[in-house]
Amino acid sequence: MDYSAVVVKEENIRESHQESTREKLWRIIFLSDTPAGKAFDVWLLWLIAASVLVVSLETVDSLELKYGRFFYLLEWIFTILFTIEYSTRIWVVRRKRRYVFSFFGVIDLLSILPSYLELLLVGTHYFTVIRILRLLRMFRILKMARHMSEANVLMNALAASRAKIAVFLFGVLSLVTLEGTLMYFLEHDAPGSQFTSIPESMYWGIVTVTTVGYGNIVPVTVLGKLVASAMMMTGFAIIAVPTGIVSAELHKELASVRMDTRECGECGLVGHDPSARFCKSCGTELSHGDDARGAPMNQV
Repeated sequence: MDYSAVVVKEENIRESHQESTREKLWRIIFLSDTPAGKAFDVWLLWLIAASVLVVSLETVDSLELKYGRFFYLLEWIFTILFTIEYSTRIWVVRRKRRYVFSFFGVIDLLSILPSYLELLLVGTHYFTVIRILRLLRMFRILKMARHMSEANVLMNALAASRAKIAVFLFGVLSLVTLEGTLMYFLEHDAPGSQFTSIPESMYWGIVTVTTVGYGNIVPVTVLGKLVASAMMMTGFAIIAVPTGIVSAELHKELASVRMDTRECGECGLVGHDPSARFCKSCGTELSHGDDARGAPMNQV
């Protein structure tokens, strides 16, 4: 009897079984086209929401005093569950490096790191609220991925507005610097003045121009009040400028959208926004010939 052949055959069976298990887990974790996959995603969303709620409640002194140990236990239960989930994702995913450095991959990692850093740096576990970004997966679960094309249009408009908005912000910063310096010149010698430095005056200028108006720094001289009044009036016009810039680019983007002929490898839908990376029907990443089935929305 050839025992070596038997051993090889058993190893092949185990490897085949392992690959089959990984494929099933991959579909459950990264897709929601099966009852098990959808149930996994729904439970994951509930766990994420519950963990964020626990971190928020921990900051309420009365609740922390009464239920602090319970919150601590819950937080570590959530962290262990999410660690197991993240490790499983890395094990089953087809393109590990691509997932690890993707948006969702980084968020999945950052959602568990603060709890472990808490062992070294007290207070870092509060940053686990970053888990709320994982709720973006609801777009895929709730079949809202078809709205991704609209999101692409908005993102393209924002990207096209970057240069104009940057120039606008530089102009506002220059204006606030000049106005802050002027207010410092007019106010710093006045009795009871809070304009103690140019940076402090610039801070006041930003608060005033943006119409926030905290009221922690106020002019006390007549000339200072006149300058402040002028800044308040111009603040309304300044706030409207970025809106106009983005609206103009959005109009151009909407006018230039033409659907291409790409076909989704998962649902078969033909016709997508040329700049779209995901299918607007099922959320699967649009293939460029490298993978007929593509990758799901959260496996970028």
